[in-house]
Amino acid sequence: MQQEIDDFVTMNTNIRQYQASDLTSLMAAWESANNLAHPFLKDDFVAQVRKDIPALYLPNSDTWVVELNHHVVGFMALIGNEVGAIFLQPEHHGKKIGKMLLDKAQQLHGNLELEVFKKNSIGRKFYTKYGFELLEEKVHQPTGERVLRLQLNAI
Repeated sequence: MQQEIDDFVTMNTNIRQYQASDLTSLMAAWESANNLAHPFLKDDFVAQVRKDIPALYLPNSDTWVVELNHHVVGFMALIGNEVGAIFLQPEHHGKKIGKMLLDKAQQLHGNLELEVFKKNSIGRKFYTKYGFELLEEKVHQPTGERVLRLQLNAI
């Protein structure tokens, strides 16, 4: 049964570059996934990121959206080989859609790096399963939270 679900998702999924008309869906995916993965972040920091996504991050990154049945359900933002963001609507977690986005990033850039909050157990589990390895642990200055810098070397 799981294989049938995976096959359905794969056949009905499209990854394409972000367009301005995707903003509402992109922000909805970010909001839902961010609330689930980052409940420890303070409201003022989240509010600032919410403003910075359309004003700062999107104009300065190579952003890809993932559509399922022609509806945007998530996105990934790249800055060179750095995965700056990857967020999916929570109901689409565990369906290999995130893997498809990282496959696209690896296809584009080979070796990848990213940072994930240490308290983000959802993200850490996903990146570990994909094969990312720890480079360093440090403090994220804007929040005071610990972040893990991870890398994935292309095979």
